[in-house]
Amino acid sequence: MALTGRAALLAAASVLVVALAAPSWWGVLVVSLLVAALVCLDAWLAARVRDVRVERSGDTAARLGDTARVTLVVESPRRLRGSVRDAWPPSAGAVTQRHALDLAPGDRARLTTELHPTRRGDRAAAGVTVRSTGPLGLGARQRSRQVPWTVRVLPPFTSRRHLPGKLARLRELDGRSALLLRGQGTEFDSLRAYVPGDDVRSVDWRATARRPEVVVRTWRPERDRRVLLVLDTGRSSAGRVGDAPRLDAAMDAALLLAALAARAGDHVSLLAYDRAVRARVRGAEGPALLPALVGAMAPLEPRLVESDLAGLVSTVLTTEPRRSLVVLLTGLDAAGVEEGLLPQVGRLVHRHTLVVASVRDPRVAELAAGRGDAAAAYAAASAEAALAERRRVADLLGRHGALVVDALPAEVAPALADAYLGVKAAGRL
Repeated sequence: MALTGRAALLAAASVLVVALAAPSWWGVLVVSLLVAALVCLDAWLAARVRDVRVERSGDTAARLGDTARVTLVVESPRRLRGSVRDAWPPSAGAVTQRHALDLAPGDRARLTTELHPTRRGDRAAAGVTVRSTGPLGLGARQRSRQVPWTVRVLPPFTSRRHLPGKLARLRELDGRSALLLRGQGTEFDSLRAYVPGDDVRSVDWRATARRPEVVVRTWRPERDRRVLLVLDTGRSSAGRVGDAPRLDAAMDAALLLAALAARAGDHVSLLAYDRAVRARVRGAEGPALLPALVGAMAPLEPRLVESDLAGLVSTVLTTEPRRSLVVLLTGLDAAGVEEGLLPQVGRLVHRHTLVVASVRDPRVAELAAGRGDAAAAYAAASAEAALAERRRVADLLGRHGALVVDALPAEVAPALADAYLGVKAAGRL
């Protein structure tokens, strides 16, 4: 049973009655019993909450920054006056969680809660509390129950705005490199007359029988390659840059590269790893690729453990036996790279083309520019040392055969896309 505001007002009024009409202990007892009886009677007359049916419907996914709407359908066999509280965790950003209710017997009410999520990942409903108020509005029956519902908050893919410009560069690149090679490739292009030196295996005998000269087939070089995006979800991805962890910026860069590579005809796959495989996407092509990647990335959270880079490299080599472009999105901490990644780089670059991408903290660049006072000068010196250490680590990886992209959160996605286009233009993919 629950008390309402009216019950509190009635109790306050009874104090005045006792003070004016019966200022004694007996008066207090009688009035208190009367108020309690009225409240209990009113609660007893309220509709039973256990008979109320509650169901959910609505959105199951929304991008970070968008609005999701989840609807409660409430039905009662008796007259139901009261309220419903649809509880969600704070990160779900529920705008209105309390809804007034006045149902006739057998009627249904649809109560919509708007969600404005502030964090990526799965946001599960906390529960539904139904309060049924009596006809006098003094007492109420109340019961909470679990009505399961989860809204998956997807990465926002803010770098999508860079895609048209990168696609234009890709078309220019394809136009400059669209060379027809004789006897090479796997995609048939056209027929032409035989010239001395042509491979006799390329002669099209059916077409030759219908023409006065011998004709051969020309083939377009195979252009679709494999791109493996590897997200390091270990300790290095948990550091916050701005108001989000590094992992979120890495996801955004991976999505832009995936969209660009898919338009280029490449086969894109995803692997998320720290000490075990956290997510994997393989075989998704065309329009199904980005939804598959976004759905796999959405529930990922950084883990406060040191990544097992030897296990990561072994998993990559097992996952991609053919030569591929491997894009590893990880940190450039000196200890982690020198002790974990550098001993494993040789195994990767022997079989694959390796790009290492990292998100730089903009706060370090801000500190490096400070010269206001002694404290700012010391902070600037420390920041410059940190930036120099990152450059040294990047040079080490470069000398071992890896291409390194180190950029600020807002710049890492287009920088990684440019690196991909550069690799493609150089014929390394």
